Amino acid sequence: MGSVVAQIPTSFGHELRACLRCRLVKTYDQFRESGCENCPFFGLESDNERVVECTTPNFTGLISVMDPTRSWAARWLRIGRFVPGCYTLAVSEALPEEFQTLCEDERVQYVPPKRI
Repeated sequence: MGSVVAQIPTSFGHELRACLRCRLVKTYDQFRESGCENCPFFGLESDNERVVECTTPNFTGLISVMDPTRSWAARWLRIGRFVPGCYTLAVSEALPEEFQTLCEDERVQYVPPKRI
């Protein structure tokens, strides 16, 4: 991955959304402008509908990770292989079926949220 780093959210209000696959947190506009750095195959850039389908405003907690490979918290949250950035601790919604299939096609892991 090299020196790829996710954008840090520009505000911490109601505009924040989390990627349903990797849990990266950015604003809606940031996802629309540059997509998800961990999930480029979703093609979120400039596709408002995909941003809505692949991200959620409903998430719990926030953690900032500067060096995911060396962070025990990142490994514990299973984000140790993702780019540095802000992540949520948990999302409660599942990724839509068509995007779960896309993950399989891209050979990337998707772990659905635990049912409570």
